Amino acid sequence: MSSPSTVLTTGDPGHSVAEHNPVAGLAHDQRGGISNPILGMLLFICSEIMFFSGLFAAYFSVRASAGVWPPVVADSPELSEAFNLHAEPWFALVLTIVLVISSFTCQFGVWAIRRGDRTGFIRNMAVTLILGITFLIGQGYDYATLGFGLSDGVFGTTFYTLTGFHGAHVFGGVVMLSVVIYRGLAGQFSARHHDAVEATSLYWHFVDVVWIALFSTLYIL
Repeated sequence: MSSPSTVLTTGDPGHSVAEHNPVAGLAHDQRGGISNPILGMLLFICSEIMFFSGLFAAYFSVRASAGVWPPVVADSPELSEAFNLHAEPWFALVLTIVLVISSFTCQFGVWAIRRGDRTGFIRNMAVTLILGITFLIGQGYDYATLGFGLSDGVFGTTFYTLTGFHGAHVFGGVVMLSVVIYRGLAGQFSARHHDAVEATSLYWHFVDVVWIALFSTLYIL
């Protein structure tokens, strides 16, 4: 009589299956390496890093070639004052804090789904979505009250190009978060299957880091 740990051999002398061995049953569910969604997102983020690097390079090139920065418009003191973002960085700082907090809540959501806590995952992702929308509304309000536009010289062009492209990426992140929340409510994620959540969080963290760089460049340096 064989015991529960008896090893049954097949026709292949180099192959054996352990009967009633739970480790052997789990071996087929374990994946090695990185998943395709996360790898795809990492590659996409690499391309976005190059894109924003080009925008920052253009900004610093224009800034280095200018005699005075922010530019002074001799016939428009109001415009010169509006260009001086260093004097009133507080609203942009609030938007920065909002986006940084959203990055934390997004990560909390990732940790929750890793534990299998779907309720915590949905709540944290919903808060992240609300904060992302708040940032976009705040950026729209900031545009309306800055006092200069896209066509107001090289400063206006570079400012709106940098912040506008970032805003478009935040909007894309909001769409991704909405899809993740919808799928989460449908019960499509679990502790073992949540690659889309991980990929979305990577993108959102990237958007956060880019804004911190933009805020530091435009409002502090």
